Amino acid sequence: MREYLKELIVTLVIAFVLSMVLRTWIIEGRSVPTGSMLPTIQLKDRLLVNKLVYHFKDPQRGDIMVFRPPDQIGATDDFVKRLIAVPGDKVEIKKGQLYINDKVQPESYLTAAMNYEFGPVVVPANSYFVMGDNRNNSFDSHLWGAWLTRDHLIGKAFCIYWPFDHVQALKR
Repeated sequence: MREYLKELIVTLVIAFVLSMVLRTWIIEGRSVPTGSMLPTIQLKDRLLVNKLVYHFKDPQRGDIMVFRPPDQIGATDDFVKRLIAVPGDKVEIKKGQLYINDKVQPESYLTAAMNYEFGPVVVPANSYFVMGDNRNNSFDSHLWGAWLTRDHLIGKAFCIYWPFDHVQALKR
């Protein structure tokens, strides 16, 4: 019995340490508290976030990212948004259309045209321009007056795992 108890404790400690390592540095579950990413991500969906990916490669346009918001906007909760533009890109919104480097961007995931104008602006080095898919109801780069910098990135959301009827891989 004593040997069994010792083995059980060692197993539990190893499982705990592994889960903490996974959650802290590799993969993490996140809940979505707002509707800013509708229709792609629903309110209260749970996401899996790859926390390693941006240590090995640069973020790509279309990635759904989890990040700490820029300090200047005063928000404390982490955000989930789509990466729209990378360093050096020119961003403009006119007549309900998104333009990156003077080219209209196809955005099949949107359900409504944007009802505002923005830019043009050029994304600075080491910075990113992000927007929610629910463009007319999203607190994002077009409103902040601040840039999202690389040091605020947490990871790339790659799938919805809850609720079960909404399980899916997230695509660009």
